[in-house]
Amino acid sequence: MTGIIDFHTHAFPDNLSERVVKMLGEEGGIGAHLDGKVSSLLASMDTCGIEKSVICNIATKPSQFDTILQWCKKISSERIIPFPSFHPHDPQFRERIEEIKREGFKGIKFHPYYQNFSIDEEKLLPVYEKISDENLILVMHTGFDFAFERTRIADPEKIIAVLKKFPSLKLVTTHLGAWELWEEVEQFLLGKPVYMEISFSLEFMNEAVRKIISNHPPEYIFFGTDSPWTEQQKTLSLFRDLQLGEEKERLILRENALKLLASV
Repeated sequence: MTGIIDFHTHAFPDNLSERVVKMLGEEGGIGAHLDGKVSSLLASMDTCGIEKSVICNIATKPSQFDTILQWCKKISSERIIPFPSFHPHDPQFRERIEEIKREGFKGIKFHPYYQNFSIDEEKLLPVYEKISDENLILVMHTGFDFAFERTRIADPEKIIAVLKKFPSLKLVTTHLGAWELWEEVEQFLLGKPVYMEISFSLEFMNEAVRKIISNHPPEYIFFGTDSPWTEQQKTLSLFRDLQLGEEKERLILRENALKLLASV
């Protein structure tokens, strides 16, 4: 293993990063550990032995698509893998998905709370179908979110409903399947072919979290941190404290991500 891949990070344009990080941190009641700049993320990666990071974007309205796409093109590199975003209710969603694919990006990020949708609503079915048809990865915020009222718009039963309709959709669920709904992850998702990344789960370690990581098929788990909202080094240390063994660590820290990214 030559380098770790972090499948869930965030960064922002330098001229906006200070304001955006402050605003999002206040909304969620959590502090940031970096200033939100790509350069700071790269420095953190260097410290931790992280080779590549996926940077997830969120378009909160359709008009943000072009700006996000252009910034993703600007920051894309061997080490930085941006996932653009468009609003799921954008009437031009087909053209957006085709452009993301044409520009060579590997995936897309959605966040049901910031984008105001439920992941199993009928209106999104054509969107999932198009993403699947274009063979793109979809990283989806799942579970509750710090900054919002705990409405059930991204819970494990809804994840299963989507995947039953679109079994070929490369859906990566964040926060170990569903943040702070880990007992339901255990009930509905554990052992099934559902991709999960581990960000913001180890920091809230409980028996359900430990059971999911230990018993879910290891080829379906990715390392992720949600930086700058957590410290990459701390998440890495918590992960290694699980002592899953060399083979599982290799899969989760690197090989699974490489395989999925290469499949696009």
